[in-house]
Amino acid sequence: MFTTGIKGESLGHTVLCSGYARCFVKEKYEGKVRSIMSKIKQIKKGYAALLAIAIACLSFSAFAEQKKTLGEWDVHYMVVSTPFLTPEVAANYGIVRSKFNALVNISVLDKVSGEAQRADVTGTAKNLLGNARKLTFKKVEEGDAIYYLAVLPFRDQETFRFEIDVQKGASKQTLKFQQKMYVDE
Repeated sequence: MFTTGIKGESLGHTVLCSGYARCFVKEKYEGKVRSIMSKIKQIKKGYAALLAIAIACLSFSAFAEQKKTLGEWDVHYMVVSTPFLTPEVAANYGIVRSKFNALVNISVLDKVSGEAQRADVTGTAKNLLGNARKLTFKKVEEGDAIYYLAVLPFRDQETFRFEIDVQKGASKQTLKFQQKMYVDE
């Protein structure tokens, strides 16, 4: 490593420069430089954390899960474009990732205990022209969670009216909601 001593004109102190373009101020300025660099790193970490929180909030609001209480159940539902799934997750559940496919995710919880419920979930999605598409739900169990997943093909800015029937024993409820779908480029 090449090192040379240079007299700093404005500081009046010796500065050591290496061939790697690193310069360190000797004596009393060395501690101040380290202190300033430490504060800059803390600020960068703070901004990074703030940015991560902002992105998470935007993502959450854009794809927020929704819930309706139907009889003895809290029925959670969410419809998202399939490219938001990782390739591994999509492959695990046999879902084709496409900007023209949406994933309909339904979960049924007991209103009192909050426990996931095994139920028969069927449904249709009708666009505004009245064209109906049958939703074929696949039950997925992961630990204590139970999800019912169906894929829905769509066109950009197509609006669907969903009617999802949830049945367990003699109890049957119908979840109704509407959602406009967008193709992400």
